[in-house]
Amino acid sequence: MKALICKQLGHPLATDDKKPLKLVQNHPQPSPSLPANGVRIRVTAAALNFSDALQIQGLYQDRPKLPFVPGSEVSGVVIEVGRDVRTVQVGDAVCAVMRGGGFAEEVVVRDGAALKLPAGTDVAAAAGLPLAFGTSHVALAERANLQPGQTVLVLGAAGGVGIAAVQIAKVMGARVVAVCRGSAKAAALRALGADAVVDTAAAGKDVPLRQLIKAAAPQGIDVVYDPVGGVAFMESLKTINWGAQILIIGFASGTIPKISSNIALVKNATLHGVFWGSYMQHRPRVLRQSLEQLLAWLGEGRISIPIFHRRALFALASSAPLVASKPYWP
Repeated sequence: MKALICKQLGHPLATDDKKPLKLVQNHPQPSPSLPANGVRIRVTAAALNFSDALQIQGLYQDRPKLPFVPGSEVSGVVIEVGRDVRTVQVGDAVCAVMRGGGFAEEVVVRDGAALKLPAGTDVAAAAGLPLAFGTSHVALAERANLQPGQTVLVLGAAGGVGIAAVQIAKVMGARVVAVCRGSAKAAALRALGADAVVDTAAAGKDVPLRQLIKAAAPQGIDVVYDPVGGVAFMESLKTINWGAQILIIGFASGTIPKISSNIALVKNATLHGVFWGSYMQHRPRVLRQSLEQLLAWLGEGRISIPIFHRRALFALASSAPLVASKPYWP
């Protein structure tokens, strides 16, 4: 089968001898002898995440041995099931999550990692659900125990996990303050249901972020959802209410902040590190229940999966799998 291999670490856009990715025409089929709990999927689409770009550069917390096939979430059609599989059957449209291997024509996952899609779902777009929406749902529902009426601050709200967090928080009955940079992103976030949008580009460089947040949420912030880190994280801490929940999702700014623990003490705040991928090992049942809830909401039209680009993964045939990337909007 065809697969995209990371043969050496490097920037995904590097060229010539520094190019980290190579198309392999005859990559071995995964698990030729399917395990009893295995599900073989013909890939329709694989989602491209920020974590994939980091992993290819060797900058992600999960570092597979070289060479490896990137890609941690796919959608497609089940073409074979192991003898013990009861959750899906051949012909089902599914989305699935795995620890690498998604940028290929076929993948094999455990039956618990493949979930049947609701009728009428855009199968290709569904590749973008597990990681971004799964991360946001586990963070908000499982870790922060978000309650209706609370105010959620979403930093980096125009990114993949950000747009998921905005929608999920709204479905759960929260008031959402979304932070982004640029008028196009701000308009898109309002369309997704954000109650207030802080456009840092419109405010100018001299206005502190905490001032903008306080203007948008004078009642204070109950839950901080932060995939950004850096200065934004430190500014958000100055806007929280007593008993706030702070969700540390990632560090897209490139800066890992040092936490001012005195603020956590005075505010009786709780900080949660949220590494969604580790739930596959430590709390797989929580992960599956979370994804089942998200798929139910998707089928009911309560959440949507905006896709920025759809590109042929191998660019060799019209039937090739797609890579679907979730926004930052331009």
